[in-house]
Amino acid sequence: MSETSKVVELTRKDMEKASQQIRTMSEVGEFDSAELNRLKIIHHGMSNRKVLNTFRDLRTNLMQKVRRKNFSCLVSSVTAKGGGTFVTANLAAAFALDQTKTSLIVDCNLYDSAIDRLLPVSPELGLTDYLIDSSIDIEQILYASGIPRLRVVPLGSHLESAAEFFSSNRMIEFVERIKNRYPDRYIFFDAPPVANSAETRILSDITDMTLLVAPYGKVTQSVMNDAVGAIGQKKLAGIVFNN
Repeated sequence: MSETSKVVELTRKDMEKASQQIRTMSEVGEFDSAELNRLKIIHHGMSNRKVLNTFRDLRTNLMQKVRRKNFSCLVSSVTAKGGGTFVTANLAAAFALDQTKTSLIVDCNLYDSAIDRLLPVSPELGLTDYLIDSSIDIEQILYASGIPRLRVVPLGSHLESAAEFFSSNRMIEFVERIKNRYPDRYIFFDAPPVANSAETRILSDITDMTLLVAPYGKVTQSVMNDAVGAIGQKKLAGIVFNN
């Protein structure tokens, strides 16, 4: 058997193993359609097919950028209340709609955390607890959401010195581990608005790409230019205009 054939065979085995792990993942009680509508999360049975298809298209566009490999994506709104968390949650939900994939949301939104609403239970530990305490394992901060195949890492209770947390070696190792553990896991980091956040710039450096969210008709060109400049063209995956 050639070296190329061995690589292909190993890749197929890894993919089959990952698919089996996804199928057997333990889930908590699922949100019903009414709860998903209340939370403004896309789902197969929703009546607004335009919104559903918009997030499916975003999913396809991101997949094409990385040639269908898994990735880590930072999502940040250009201004406060710009809809970054809404886009983060629904992009992750769009990937989780595919039964061969899982998605993970990591809450890094220090100033307006809202990802906990996707959890049926109140989390005991989160990302900042993990970063400050080396005895905490990643499994202790991974929570099943009310959406099948979507996991959440909540923010945690230690909010001081977050910029130092996010620039630490432990944070870099965390990003690498959660991406590489499952080849069919897609990771979305919900970050503060880029305009006034050093943390968002730090996080953009250690993730694969950044998606900016702008409230439609409410952002000037100069603000947009500043946001793009803060991220840099190399990291920028695109801009979503949120209406």
